[in-house]
Amino acid sequence: MQIILASAKTMKVSIKREQSKLVCSVEREKRGMKSNDKVKSSPDISLSSPRFQNEADCFARDMAQYSAETIADMLGCSLQIAAQNRMRFMRFFEDAPKLPAILAYHGQAYKHLKAETLNVDDLNYSQGRLWITSFLYGLLRPLDAILPYRMEGNVELPSGEGQNMFGFWKNRLTDLLIDAVKADGGTLIHLATEEYQHLFDWQRVRKEVRIVQPLFYVRKGCELKIQAVWAKTCRGAMTRFIIENRIDKPEDLCTFSYEGFTYEPKLGEPDFPHFIMQ
Repeated sequence: MQIILASAKTMKVSIKREQSKLVCSVEREKRGMKSNDKVKSSPDISLSSPRFQNEADCFARDMAQYSAETIADMLGCSLQIAAQNRMRFMRFFEDAPKLPAILAYHGQAYKHLKAETLNVDDLNYSQGRLWITSFLYGLLRPLDAILPYRMEGNVELPSGEGQNMFGFWKNRLTDLLIDAVKADGGTLIHLATEEYQHLFDWQRVRKEVRIVQPLFYVRKGCELKIQAVWAKTCRGAMTRFIIENRIDKPEDLCTFSYEGFTYEPKLGEPDFPHFIMQ
C-alpha cells in the first residue's frame, strides 16, 4: 500500500532548527531514551537524493534568472514572498543545508503529521510507503533531501519543454507511481489535494491500481461539508496514523480518529471512506 500526500506552499523557515530537532531525536534513540513513547534501536537516518534532482535544478536555474516582480506574477504571490523565493532558487547552486522532504513543509497537513516527533524507525518505514507530490521535484520520498522553494502547477519555464509543470511531469510520474503501487499490493491511499492529480495521467492510474480516497466532512445540521482546513488537517494526521501503525490494508483505516473525526460506515463506499465530525 502506497500513499500520496501533497507538498505545501509554506516551508520551514529555519533549516538549522529542524536539523537540530532531527539530530536530537536520533541521539535520544542512540542513548536508549524514549522517542514518541517508543524505545527503538535503529540506524541513523540516511537522506536520499530526489529522483528528479536534475530537473529541479534546471527549473531553479530558470527561476533565479527572473526578477522578483516577474516571479510574483508567475506564482501569484506578494513581492516579499517572490523576493524570498528568488533568493532560495539562487541558493540551489550553493552548498546550502537541506532537509528531508517530510520535515521541510509547514502547511496544515504537515502541522498535524508532526514528522519531527516521529522516531527513526517510523521515518525509515515512511521512506518506502509515502510519496510527496511537488511541482518542482515531481515526486519525493520522505527522506529525499530538498531545499526550500515555491512553485505552481501552471508555471511555464524554458526547461519545461513548452509545457507547464502539470504537462511536464505527467509522462514522467505516471508510470513511476503506478509501478510503485503495483509492487506494494496495488492500493494507493490518496491523501493529496485534487489539484495534484493533474501531475499524472489520472485515468490511467485509476484504471491500473485501486485508489482509496478518504473524505473528511463536518456535519452542519443536516448537511455534510468539506472544510479545506479540516480536510488538510486530517490528511496529515492520517498519514501519521498509517506510518505509526504500519497500516497495510485500506480496511484498517476505519480505526482512524482525530479531533472529533470518526469513520461513518453507513456513508460513502469502500474506495471513498467517510470520516465525520459531528
